[in-house]
Amino acid sequence: MVIVSDIKNISLVEKLIDDLTSRFQLHADVYGKVLLAVVEGVNNAILHGNRGDKSKHVVIDYEVNDSDLVFVIKDEGNGFNYQNLPDPTLPENIERTSGRGVFLMKHLADDLEFNECGNNVKLVFNK
Repeated sequence: MVIVSDIKNISLVEKLIDDLTSRFQLHADVYGKVLLAVVEGVNNAILHGNRGDKSKHVVIDYEVNDSDLVFVIKDEGNGFNYQNLPDPTLPENIERTSGRGVFLMKHLADDLEFNECGNNVKLVFNK
């Protein structure tokens, strides 16, 4: 799936996840994790990676196999240092209104990998 970097297109991603859940009869627990983590990843790609530039795109690839559901989200941005993010659970960060996306993705997915520059994230969910 390829979408324009417009936050309104999150609804297309939600529909994709709903369709996959129905087609592959995913458990409600898996559905919740996938929905939150993938939407957060796409949201980050639109807002932070592509900086909301509607001339740029976000690519969402997915694969469903016997044991896993895998999503790869790619943006056209310069990436970021995913290894040096502030911990959102520390007292000095608790009241911040942003900075929790990667933390949530790490805790919801069974595996999370970024490419070297950080503009490509792979999320793996066990079925």
